[in-house]
Amino acid sequence: MCHVIVTCRSMLWTLLSIVAAFGELIAFMSTDWLVGYPRTPDAVFGPHGATTAGEAYRPTLGIYGRCIKLPHLQRGILCGPYAIHFGEIASGFWQATSIFLAAGILLLCAVAFISVFTMCFQSIMKKSIFNVCGLLQGIAGLFLILGLMLYPAGWGSEKVQLYCGHDAAPYRTGLCSMGWAFYTAMGGTVLTFICAVFSAQAEIATSSDKVQEEIEEGKSLICLL
Repeated sequence: MCHVIVTCRSMLWTLLSIVAAFGELIAFMSTDWLVGYPRTPDAVFGPHGATTAGEAYRPTLGIYGRCIKLPHLQRGILCGPYAIHFGEIASGFWQATSIFLAAGILLLCAVAFISVFTMCFQSIMKKSIFNVCGLLQGIAGLFLILGLMLYPAGWGSEKVQLYCGHDAAPYRTGLCSMGWAFYTAMGGTVLTFICAVFSAQAEIATSSDKVQEEIEEGKSLICLL
């Protein structure tokens, strides 16, 4: 018989797991990892030298995508991948970053999917599903940390220097500033480890004495604060 067990701690863990997965996924897909120095799409050469035309903007560069404004582009900012194939990603460090982040996000998405069903299924192969998911989240967090540590090592690539100037070097952004995607990825990594630890509390809440008493009374829907 399936017992639907809902507790505050298990629901909070489920919600945080979903937020962590979607936060990392959105950050990975975003182009706002690096924000380039201000520039204009057009340059007009007059008798007194070069003058700029058009409104200044700041291009952005992601792990495999970018946002730029092309001359005479009517639609404004153009965003899309600059790397069609994996080998075209700006540097080997960013390729490694992509692998580690993708592996971590895949695990987080799997846990987020499974967490929705923990209301009905609290064990898998006689092991607590919360403990299994917590272990997967811990492994995902390690993958994410490795990816984020390798990411700044790729700032010395030619692609980054095009956006951030020739002063850009590994672990030095040059004229660029960090975009919201990088901070979102860092926040998602911290939240991943919080979820990994909090999964133990969710397991305790769903296997407490009060829950067992409700099951013995024959209740199939159990809601506890």
